[in-house]
Amino acid sequence: MANGIKALRQIQLCREATQGTATTDFTVWRGVGTLEDSRESVWPEEDIGIFGGTDRQYFPKLAAKLEMDEVEATFEQLPHILDAGIKYAAPTTDTGSGYIRTWTEPVASSNVSASTDLITYSFKAGDNNEVEKFAFGFVTDFTLSGNAGEAWKVKSTWMGREASTDNDGFNTVTPPDVEEALFSKTKLYIDATSDTIGSTLISNTLIGATLEVTTGWQAVYTGSGRLDLSFVKQVKPEIKLDITFEHNDIASYEKYAWRNKIARQIRLLCEGTALSDGGTYTYKTMQIDLAGKWDTFDKIDEQDGNDVVTGHFIARYNSTADLLAAFTIVNEVADL
Repeated sequence: MANGIKALRQIQLCREATQGTATTDFTVWRGVGTLEDSRESVWPEEDIGIFGGTDRQYFPKLAAKLEMDEVEATFEQLPHILDAGIKYAAPTTDTGSGYIRTWTEPVASSNVSASTDLITYSFKAGDNNEVEKFAFGFVTDFTLSGNAGEAWKVKSTWMGREASTDNDGFNTVTPPDVEEALFSKTKLYIDATSDTIGSTLISNTLIGATLEVTTGWQAVYTGSGRLDLSFVKQVKPEIKLDITFEHNDIASYEKYAWRNKIARQIRLLCEGTALSDGGTYTYKTMQIDLAGKWDTFDKIDEQDGNDVVTGHFIARYNSTADLLAAFTIVNEVADL
C-alpha cells in the first residue's frame, strides 16, 4: 500500500467512440485537478425508538465531477474542452500544416446540437495510491482568463457517470507537447454589427479579459434501470465576457455604446508560434468571436496608478451579424 504523493497525481482522458464506453487511447491532461464522487447520500427519516438513529442509508443518484483547476491554456489541449462543452468540431486543412477547428454556438431550433454531436470522455484520476475512473464525461462550464504579461488560463468543470476505483491504475502515456497561449500576443477587435468582424483593431487598450461559458449541457436522469445519468441535452448556454480597458477614448466610446444599447461584435485573436507550413493561418491560433451588448461598466479603477475600466459583455444573437459566438483553434494536431 502506497502513501499518496501530489507530484504523482494524474488526470488521464480518452475520447469515447461510443458515449459512456472507454477506449484504450488515453492521453494526459497537462494541468491539475481532482475527481469527486458526487453520489447523493440519503438517510431516511424514521421514528423507531432508537435515540441516535440507525445506519440505514441509500444512494438514489450516482455521478462524478472533475474540476480541472486553472492552468495555462494551450493550443493543443483546449479543443478537448470545446469538443466536450459545445459539440464536436471536425478538423479541416488547407494548403498549410494547420488543423482548423471551429465551434459555433447554435441559434435556431434547426441547428440545436443533439447529444450525439457532443464528444464525451472517459477519465482516470488520482495518485500513486488510488486511481478512480468515470465515463460519459462532458463539460458544464469553463472559463478563459488572462492579463497582459501572463498566459491565458483555463479552468473547467466536467460531469459524468458513476465514479469508481480503477484497479488497473493509470495507462502508460507520454505527455503531449503543448504551447501556451500568451495573453500579450492577443489582439482585440471591436466592430459594429453591420461590419465584418475583425475589421477594427483596438491597439494599446486590452489590459485583461475573462470569458465565462455555461455550456448548457446537463445530465438527464430517467427511470431507465440505472442510477447514473441516462443521457445529456443542451439547454440555453450563457456566455459572458469581461474586458479591462486602458481608460482611453476607446473605453469611453464603448461606455457610450453601452448607454445607448448599441450591439457590438468582439474578436479576441491570440496567435502562437508559426505553423510548419502556412496557409489560411500562419500561426497557431485561438480566436473568440462574440456578438452582443454591454451589460454594465464598472467605475474607474487603477493598476499601479494607471486608470482602467472594466466592461461586462453578454453574448446574444445578432441577426445583422448572424452571430452569437464562435471559437476557432488552429494547431498541428490531427487527432486529439
